[in-house]
Amino acid sequence: MVTTDRLLRKTVRAKISSIAAYVPPRVLTNADLERMVDTSDEWIMQRVGIRERHIVDPGVATSDLAKEASLLAIQKAGLKPDDIDFILVATTTPDTMFPSTACVLQAKIGAHHAWGYDLVAACSGFTYALTAASQLVAAGGSRRALVVGADVMSSIIDYTDRTTCVLFGDGAGAVVVEQSDDDGIGILDFENYIDGNGGPALCMPAGGSRQPASRETVDQRLHYVKQDGQTVFKFAVRNMEEVCRRILERNNLTANDIDILVPHQASGRIILAAAEKLGLPRDKVVINIDRFGNTTAGTIPLALNDAVADGRLTRGKLALLASVGAGFTVGGVLLRWA
Repeated sequence: MVTTDRLLRKTVRAKISSIAAYVPPRVLTNADLERMVDTSDEWIMQRVGIRERHIVDPGVATSDLAKEASLLAIQKAGLKPDDIDFILVATTTPDTMFPSTACVLQAKIGAHHAWGYDLVAACSGFTYALTAASQLVAAGGSRRALVVGADVMSSIIDYTDRTTCVLFGDGAGAVVVEQSDDDGIGILDFENYIDGNGGPALCMPAGGSRQPASRETVDQRLHYVKQDGQTVFKFAVRNMEEVCRRILERNNLTANDIDILVPHQASGRIILAAAEKLGLPRDKVVINIDRFGNTTAGTIPLALNDAVADGRLTRGKLALLASVGAGFTVGGVLLRWA
């Protein structure tokens, strides 16, 4: 029988050892949008709870935002880029169809010993990527993984469509995932599932193999996000609660055991409705959508970073991450913060 050191290693728990976030400096306010489309600050605040969002300047790509967040996360972990051996980039807005943004990022940060790839799960991208990377690290397939959630949503938003242009912003977050030396600290459990029947409710119709770019697809504005808001809202509220409840029940926990809920920031109404169904008080829920909008794969690391910065998330705290995205994708991660 052939054995290897990797196969003989004892499987251990993976942990997040550092986190960092980055948003571009340019801010697009509700007042700015009032001058662009038929909307108002009052309507946007009531419907989704967003005051402003950060938008890149022309020519700035997803990898540029990812680079800033990644280098800071690596520095915070006390590492150098060459210490990273695996890169997983969750994004809906890659720099190009190919090569992957993970390849571009690897070169930009100088992580010469890393391999990696992109993961497409829309707003659940970061939870899916964290799940995949943590399993690889726990199994011994990676010593130090870099997990990035980054999107330049402004590149695929139609700023003549008032139903979608008010929702999205640009941003990135990155975490370093390593093996934990404490079995009680790190990624404790996860729950991911999809419902592909919901795909048409939130999508970008053209640009792939089904409808390649053409004069007609451009003229019909099919390279922008299209959304059935009511369908998405109902699915998101129901399934953000459901994925959390599944994890809690499987681990013999209740909402009272959770120190902090870090949800995907799609809408303040969705977040609060799901939290209420779970029985979680507002002070246990991270909401920063008012400052950043929906940055898709970037929302959860941005929210985690805020929770760490304001002292709500410290070592030993039990956190629950939850997301719902196009696809439909649903993801949840239970972790004890390191």
